[in-house]
Amino acid sequence: MPTEQPETARAEKDTAPAAQPPAEKKEEPPAPPQFILYKEGPAYADALRQLTLWTHHVLLPVYGREISSTAPWCPRWWEHPEAVAQLHGLWLAWADLTGPGSVMTGPASWHRDYLLPVMNSLRDPQGPFAGCKPGMHRAKEKPPIDIIDPFGPPPPSSPR
Repeated sequence: MPTEQPETARAEKDTAPAAQPPAEKKEEPPAPPQFILYKEGPAYADALRQLTLWTHHVLLPVYGREISSTAPWCPRWWEHPEAVAQLHGLWLAWADLTGPGSVMTGPASWHRDYLLPVMNSLRDPQGPFAGCKPGMHRAKEKPPIDIIDPFGPPPPSSPR
């Protein structure tokens, strides 16, 4: 013979909240791309390859104007750290302003605010490609630095 539950216990059982399904874990959005100058080793090589593909298949076919002494371009642009840095920034802005979900005025903003200033800087006769010509890369000397860290602790004295 089943035992009867008191009325209050039965009422509590009827009004108890139903078991909740486990909370869904929210996926974290992917981290924004890191600027290429902060990368090293394989991460740098991968970022440079992606930048090269974009530069060779999107940027230069559409925006690569004729080369002249007043508008140089280096056929080995990836050997110029300044060019790599500027082009990577241009590529990141392009992805942000022209990709899925970007605003309709994004492409116009990219042209005005990013493309023209970067290309004018890179192709300036005194810019990073100065001295480079079609088929010829000219390495640049880095400016000399007298002291690596002038505000750091002095280097240890050498024993006499």
